[in-house]
Amino acid sequence: MSDFQKAFVRSQLARLPSEAPLILDEAEEETSNSFAAAHRDDDSSSASSASSVGTIIPSPGRNLFARSRGPSARQASNSLSWTDFYAQELFLEHAVDALHITHHAYITPPNGSGPLFVMHHGAGSSGLSFASCAKEIRTRLPEAGILSIDARYHGGTTIDSISHEASEPELDLRLETLSSDLVFIVTETKLAMHWDMLPDLVLVGHSLGGAVITDVAKRGDLGSKLLAYAVLDVVEGSAMDALQSMETYLSTRPARFASLSSGIEWHTRSRTIRNTASARVSVPSLLKEENDSSDPSRPWVWRTNLANTKHFWEGWFVGLSKKFLEAKGGKLLLLAGTDRLDKELMIGQMQGKYQLQVLPDSGHFIQEDQPSKAAQILVDFYRRNDRNALILPPKVGDMMASRAMEKGIGVEGRVGSANPFKKPLS
Repeated sequence: MSDFQKAFVRSQLARLPSEAPLILDEAEEETSNSFAAAHRDDDSSSASSASSVGTIIPSPGRNLFARSRGPSARQASNSLSWTDFYAQELFLEHAVDALHITHHAYITPPNGSGPLFVMHHGAGSSGLSFASCAKEIRTRLPEAGILSIDARYHGGTTIDSISHEASEPELDLRLETLSSDLVFIVTETKLAMHWDMLPDLVLVGHSLGGAVITDVAKRGDLGSKLLAYAVLDVVEGSAMDALQSMETYLSTRPARFASLSSGIEWHTRSRTIRNTASARVSVPSLLKEENDSSDPSRPWVWRTNLANTKHFWEGWFVGLSKKFLEAKGGKLLLLAGTDRLDKELMIGQMQGKYQLQVLPDSGHFIQEDQPSKAAQILVDFYRRNDRNALILPPKVGDMMASRAMEKGIGVEGRVGSANPFKKPLS
């Protein structure tokens, strides 16, 4: 190296800072008011975007693996309110089978002739599982409405026995029960919102919710108002296989949490939910605080005891593929991997019976891990099935009138015995 080159290198090195700059995690910069900007299209790994900034080698004085305990780290585990995602709550009273049920749901009404996306969550989850996705749908399709329900024994839905003698209502999470609940909620929403008629409906179900909306579509209880339905990350074959390991999974997850923040943190660190912002709004509805906790240091427990639902698991998914292919309406299957397809669905896909989309970078909670991409797929799916967007061929009479006007003949020339298109006899 020449003396000139050495001098140039030394001058460039003198300009470098003595220590490498810190990398700020995206969660440190976000606030609840800038939710959409801070979490634009959550990548496949997690809500943190440090990996997308670039590789920066820290100075020896930095502790690379130390977890930040500052206020910004705590903010990343703070819950978000449902009011940031929906316009209002609904509480729909229902007396059935000696039970008094108050169905809880979140809604943003449609505008004009916009559709209503009806969202049904999976087992153990809640209507807020679709919060981030719902917000993204409204961004892309402002006229759309969103109705996101809490199934019985989930979220804010409550059940009491009408009879004072019965202490605890018997757990009923049969598929036909959940399907009837969904139909009731949709019809009661029409009355509660004072709509003259139901808007066009697009049913969207995740996991167990996919089985429920497929069953409703196959039964035809919503009539011609059902435009289309979308099933998220559940098919019969893989679901039945997964049930074998479900008990093992439930035994490995924490039974209690010290706070809501620790519950949110567990979901993101375990990659159960790969988007911090989605976890901040959905996880609080999954937990409840015990007043007389057996462990005062960890008073937060799961709102839904999934282990108690074991005897319903098989009934949720048996026959799902056949019903999905046979029900009327547009069909979408959105999966996190093609390995989830079973034989019946593979044949149906080759025959063009439904639309298949895959987001391989997502986990099981597709709508939470990648809400932007999921929302875009759902909006495009609606537009492809929108009845109002159908372009019909012109009527024969209109075509004849157009041709007559082009030749300078009035429309009235078509009426009567004279035929303006017939050449006169010579």
